[in-house]
Amino acid sequence: MPAVYAMPLNDDTVSPGMLGFVVFLLLLAATVFLIRSMGKQMKKIQAPREADLRQQEWERAEAAKAGTAAKGSDDDA
Repeated sequence: MPAVYAMPLNDDTVSPGMLGFVVFLLLLAATVFLIRSMGKQMKKIQAPREADLRQQEWERAEAAKAGTAAKGSDDDA
């Protein structure tokens, strides 16, 4: 065993004690509650899915094609 463990406990020995343990538990509890809250908030987010984005892009492209085709036929007349 190292000599550090053989030192007797006295006023000069550093120990977190009960206060350190209580602070650790409070930090742990706060972290758990924050993680749970973040999970609930993340579930509320309505992010568009990849398929929806592709569908919207396709619809815009079709509308643009139809718009240019309509302009092209108007120019011919």
